[in-house]
Amino acid sequence: MANHTIATNVYVPFLEKKGFLSWFLTTDHKRIGILYLISISLFFLIAGFIALLMRFELMTPAADFVSPHTYNVLFTLHGSLMVFFFIVPGLAASFGNFLIPLMIGAPDVAFPKLNLASYWIYLLGAIILLFALASPADTGWTFYTPYSATTDTSVIMITFGVFVLGFSSILTGMNFIVTIHKMRAPGMTWHRLPLFIWASYATAILQLLATPVVGITLLLLIAERSLGVGFFDPAKGGDPVLFQNFFWFYSHPAVYIMIIPAMGVISEIIPVFSRKPIFGYKAIAYSSLGIAFISFLVWAHHMFTAGISEVAATIFSFLTFLVAIPTAIKVFNWIATLYKGSIELHSAMLYALGFIFLFTIGGLTGVFLGALAADIHLHDTYFVVAHMHYVMIGGTVMGFFGAIHFWYPKWFGKMFNESVAKLAWFLVFVGFNVTFFPQFFLGVQGMPRRYATYPEEFQSLMALSTYGSWLLGLGVLIMTVNLIKGLFSSEKAPQNPYGSLSLEWQVPSPPPTLNFEEIPTVTDWTYGYGKKKEVDA
Repeated sequence: MANHTIATNVYVPFLEKKGFLSWFLTTDHKRIGILYLISISLFFLIAGFIALLMRFELMTPAADFVSPHTYNVLFTLHGSLMVFFFIVPGLAASFGNFLIPLMIGAPDVAFPKLNLASYWIYLLGAIILLFALASPADTGWTFYTPYSATTDTSVIMITFGVFVLGFSSILTGMNFIVTIHKMRAPGMTWHRLPLFIWASYATAILQLLATPVVGITLLLLIAERSLGVGFFDPAKGGDPVLFQNFFWFYSHPAVYIMIIPAMGVISEIIPVFSRKPIFGYKAIAYSSLGIAFISFLVWAHHMFTAGISEVAATIFSFLTFLVAIPTAIKVFNWIATLYKGSIELHSAMLYALGFIFLFTIGGLTGVFLGALAADIHLHDTYFVVAHMHYVMIGGTVMGFFGAIHFWYPKWFGKMFNESVAKLAWFLVFVGFNVTFFPQFFLGVQGMPRRYATYPEEFQSLMALSTYGSWLLGLGVLIMTVNLIKGLFSSEKAPQNPYGSLSLEWQVPSPPPTLNFEEIPTVTDWTYGYGKKKEVDA
């Protein structure tokens, strides 16, 4: 794969230096990646706990656990935390930071201090959000006008927290683009880049171009509430639908900011545990850029019932179907890679296979929502909730869990209990499907989303969904405990436990502070599995 040597006698792992300031003031991309990982994981657990409270309330048709207002606050917090503080920065900020320099043979990112600043900004946005909890918003995570412009809850505080968070996303994206362009090792051509790097590159473009739009939109909403300027108030010449256009122009590309890095993770895991070269490398690589481009053209499919013209709705419906092409290319090539492979069902591989299954269901159900006639009936029902979670949780989160289990030995130099990890995967996979698959039927039957109370005829399916959430929560709890316990394990990880050919596995676990003693010279493709010259595990 590469010609380079590691001087083990001077090997100093990046985790060696202790103390609070050594972490808080670090410019080491690996440490910053871990800081992001800890922060976003904490927000994920908090948002997940809030989701369990919501599902407990929905066990029965009546509002017998929390009031309808409190329920509105809960789903606002759940959505805001899960989307803006976990899923959007999740894989890109944590694994992108840790892996991009290692995978391309660089000592660090292009702008290490800017990288640290982006984490501080993320932390600042989180702190502002915590202050907003004193009088939490009840608008939902989309902050739709006109309600968000008139409610007396702390919309300004929570939207300002998200606004600040956007700067972190922009700076991270800019840093990654420059790093990938300028800091690749000799011989690391574009067509030798790992597919996770291609995915990170496409994601960074989306972060750089789309995030300013939502930032401006939230500033307009803050100005609306504080100054009464009337951008979205029809009485003052404004238009509430304008907010939706601005919001979804960012938020649909944001869906792919969430999912494209997960697709990159799957493209790394499957060849390793299939012992086969990745099928259709260039197609997978360029489809990431294709998804990123098309994602800017489909935002209005969220607004088919908002009063847009029939011509516009027809065009956006067509463009929505168009995004299925590059997505299907990836799924086809992953399955083709698996075909006749020597498949090892490692926990990371199980999450990768779970990703393909669940994301495919999420994508196929998206066809119904992209079709104008069907969307009229399914819009704002539980069908949308199920579709979104199959894409976001079944996609992004399964990819995130797979990434943790795959690169865990490299990050921490320790091994977790593989049997417990497989048990956790089983509970997560089954619990997820029991939670969200019934919601497709609820949506078809007309159950609207965002309601704390509902007609009694929906109770059996709603209760089944709640039981599934308990199973899902148990799986996440077992996984979390297992991974934390692994940090204190005496079992040290080998340098390359999976026999991977990519550069990050050619350095000790955990990596040295400067990654490589000498910058490697890349001489071969990353995915040459099945050849005679494979790296020994």
